[in-house]
Amino acid sequence: MGRVGRGESEALNGVLKSVFRQRRPKQAGARLYAAAVAQARQPAFYTALGVADTVEGRFELYSLHVLLLVRRLKGEGPEAAETAQALFDLFVGNLDHALRELGVGDLTVPKRMRKLGEAVYGRALSYEAALADAGDLEAVVGRTVFEGSGADAAAMAAYVRACDAALASQDLATILEGVATWPEIPA
Repeated sequence: MGRVGRGESEALNGVLKSVFRQRRPKQAGARLYAAAVAQARQPAFYTALGVADTVEGRFELYSLHVLLLVRRLKGEGPEAAETAQALFDLFVGNLDHALRELGVGDLTVPKRMRKLGEAVYGRALSYEAALADAGDLEAVVGRTVFEGSGADAAAMAAYVRACDAALASQDLATILEGVATWPEIPA
């Protein structure tokens, strides 16, 4: 077997770097998704803040935390965009899997996924507007997270603002490694 020449070695290095560059956003997206799910599963949301411990309540909390991470990554360059996409793709894929686990039939899953997709998109727009210009975040979490039940929307809105600020203050390089730190949940 012959020796690898300098040009071939540089080409191989370029290919390897490209492969690792492509994997990095997917790995970071997976770690960020796991962090969002772990945070959304914190018992204090259900015990102290009164989020319904239902499929809908959990969906709202998962969506909220994923959307906050996507918001943090928005406009931060190509790697951040790829990481946000990987995070979001994993979120959507897990929604599909959860529907099937709940016994939703194969023919019904696409319709339900379309409705869930529309719901997530609507929430993304609502959260973005409320966070960007000090909109009525309390009303947004009241009608989404609490389904209009009148639970502690003020405390939840304060938590969402704290998350947004905490994520904004975290080093982008750290987030692109898949590490996000969440603030404490109000008791």
